[in-house]
Amino acid sequence: MELKIESEHLQDYLKEVPSVIEFNTPLVQQQINDIKSHASTDEQRAKTAFEFVRDKITHSFDIQSKTITISAEDTLSKGEGICFAKSHLLATLLRGMGIPAGFCYQRVLRKGTIDSGFALHGLIAAFLKDKGWFRLDPRGNKPGIDSQFSIETEKLAYPIRTALGEIDYPEVYVQPLPSVIKSMQKSNDCLALFYNRPEMV
Repeated sequence: MELKIESEHLQDYLKEVPSVIEFNTPLVQQQINDIKSHASTDEQRAKTAFEFVRDKITHSFDIQSKTITISAEDTLSKGEGICFAKSHLLATLLRGMGIPAGFCYQRVLRKGTIDSGFALHGLIAAFLKDKGWFRLDPRGNKPGIDSQFSIETEKLAYPIRTALGEIDYPEVYVQPLPSVIKSMQKSNDCLALFYNRPEMV
């Protein structure tokens, strides 16, 4: 897929987004320092950050948790989050290490069937010098889902089934969609958020 970059200025993809993407908070800085201590190049650091968020931060829906996390710091603190929160955390870690990152979305069936309705799924795009932009999905693997750090060929969590009405949006946004943040803030718990997520961008 040819990605559509919202801003031509890479610097825009390195900025903090108050209360959501903040990389000078204690736990985020601790995690960034840990990544830097184990990886020396931007590609190695991006891969390490991706695998940390994918594997070490539990997907709240998978464990039927009621907890909603939004910001990178809160997601790290609680060790869980849905796709949006995990994307916020990964983008924060990358931006905090000087690696441009933006926000991407897909429209997927909530439970895999038409009757279950649609909801947005969040992932990110990262930029590496000499590699360009590529997407990463830190959702978290489980049977039937195998998302990997792959630059040349995408290996995302969900194959998009256009025949069923699913959509793979090509945009790379500078900030998370306001509708996504609003749905997270206004949901009483994560069980409600499962149905409150926006259906499209």
